[in-house]
Amino acid sequence: MKNFVLTKDSSIKKKKRTIHKILGPVSNLEEHVKPDWWQTIFNPFYLKTDGDVVNNDRATRKEVDLFADILNFTAEDSILDLCCGHGRHSLELTRRGFRNVHGLDRSRYLIRRAKNQANREGLGVKFREGDARNMVYQDDNFDFGLILGNSFGYFETIKDDLRVLKEMFRKIKPHGKILIDVTDGDFMRDNFQPRSWEWIDKKSFVCRERSLSLDGQRLISREIISDVGSGVVVDQFYSERLYNKKNLTKLLEEVGFSDITFHGKIKSDSERNQDLGMMEKRIIVTAVALKDWAPRKVTAKQATKNVVVLFGDPRKNDPVKPLGVFSDDDFYTIDQLKGALKEIEKEHNYRFSYLDNHDTFIPDLQKLKQKSEVDYVFNLCDEGFYNDARKELHVPALLDILGVSYTGSGPQCLAYCYDKSLVRGVASEMRIASPDAFFIKPDNTTFEIPFKFPVLVKPNFGDSSFGITQKSVANNIEDVVNGISDIREKFGYDKPILVEEFLTGKDLSVGIIGNPPEDYTVLPIIEEDYSSLPPGLPRICGYEAKWLPESPYWNLRSLPANLPEDLEKSIVEGCLELFERFECRDYCRFDLRFDSEGTPKLLEINPNPGWVWDGHLAKMSKLSGFSYKDMLWMILQANERRIAASEI
Repeated sequence: MKNFVLTKDSSIKKKKRTIHKILGPVSNLEEHVKPDWWQTIFNPFYLKTDGDVVNNDRATRKEVDLFADILNFTAEDSILDLCCGHGRHSLELTRRGFRNVHGLDRSRYLIRRAKNQANREGLGVKFREGDARNMVYQDDNFDFGLILGNSFGYFETIKDDLRVLKEMFRKIKPHGKILIDVTDGDFMRDNFQPRSWEWIDKKSFVCRERSLSLDGQRLISREIISDVGSGVVVDQFYSERLYNKKNLTKLLEEVGFSDITFHGKIKSDSERNQDLGMMEKRIIVTAVALKDWAPRKVTAKQATKNVVVLFGDPRKNDPVKPLGVFSDDDFYTIDQLKGALKEIEKEHNYRFSYLDNHDTFIPDLQKLKQKSEVDYVFNLCDEGFYNDARKELHVPALLDILGVSYTGSGPQCLAYCYDKSLVRGVASEMRIASPDAFFIKPDNTTFEIPFKFPVLVKPNFGDSSFGITQKSVANNIEDVVNGISDIREKFGYDKPILVEEFLTGKDLSVGIIGNPPEDYTVLPIIEEDYSSLPPGLPRICGYEAKWLPESPYWNLRSLPANLPEDLEKSIVEGCLELFERFECRDYCRFDLRFDSEGTPKLLEINPNPGWVWDGHLAKMSKLSGFSYKDMLWMILQANERRIAASEI
């Protein structure tokens, strides 16, 4: 299933055929290879086209037998399976009793497959998504580093391949070993098949074209996968650098590896035994990392981190709040936060100070910086600078200008996500479904509804459900006009309006803390429970649910979403792609809702989402067993790890 990265007219229950762009005959394969082809090609089709090798359990066991014999590692050794794919070698090692196996790969799809298989078998492999050129592990961490199954030579330049080996050299302990299993470049250069085709299964087949690159150093491949029922489903290009013993030795020596040893060659064991491609004959090479232990960074436990917590300004008017001012509930919320941070101070050597006066915010922060009393800012000013929601992005922009690090997303991300129509446009480009909608400018006096009722009328700019009430749900054109008038008059909103189809299915929120692709936690998905609402009221979680205690919406609850496993995975996958595309940081919440046919559609992206003790993010955290204090701590840690990684 293709996440909720679905076309707008597709359905979870019945997917429509996607039309793929087919190039037809091409005279130069190399011209069509994208430099980052490896970011997208390792998907379900990869496991089908190469399944005779990479899904062959018997072949995997034989390979692990061979590698174990060469390296003679023990169950206590720490092993890194770099570019591990769907984890076939890591899983097999763990089945044999190895207790400290780590797998890393850039393909989110393959890593999720690996994690799911490990969970099904109860295996303790530590899989994570990440870039082989910039690994998140500590230096001197592994006894052995493995690069198996021809997973070396994908990058555009040799320099990037060299970066991979340098990273591996750093991560292996002194006198640790690397083992590389890579295609025999000399053999492949002389024996590749320029054209071939083979049946993958009873319903699909793959046609391949191959040629050498202009410099003769890479093999360029094209695969066209066809289904007997629906025709061509994939037309893709990729390239792999051809290494032999001589240039592998040169690379390893340049990095600093010693005792470079070649261990014969390995032939693929395939049940189809047709076109084995780059897997047909491979070189096995080992080398030793003769080096000193890396100097450890001194992290004085007694050193206190100074964190400045930035809020909205309670002295000033806030148009989002019902009475335009901070209420007792707002101050109670802030007290709850301060109480949780007080616990963090006691447990982790932090010192939190608080700024909420926006008139003096800049000079106050400058003074703290001059005194070295601010390591970073915990940016909780979701009201915006001077409590102007459109100026929420101004706060991180000012912090950037002042040269002070901070939690959460930057100004560009906040600007993008504040504009709901813009989010829809980017989502559409990514093939992520969103409700049908149209845009009404303030000076538009006439318009037509291009889709069926009911519809939802809401401000295009805004957050905290500003302007979205039960009157926002319209069943006819008169309701639309009244809904627009209510937003303009009651909320004083004079900016563009978005009218979108009103979705009636499950109403979900997805929370992510951390920073994909390497370091993040997906919290349990929650669903709004509308069962307590009186009949006749529209099922929405809007302004009344968040701000008006006297409203019947005030008592809405959130429950764990009960979703099929494949559907949940696809929704999370889409949210992670959105997180990276919009450059969210540290934490984010995604709101989506199903239409009547069961298709999930994106409603909003909420970077720097509500941090309150009883908000959606806190509810999701609680379902994971994390307290409110734990949630705040996770955000702080995500920020610190991100900052540390950027300084490497």
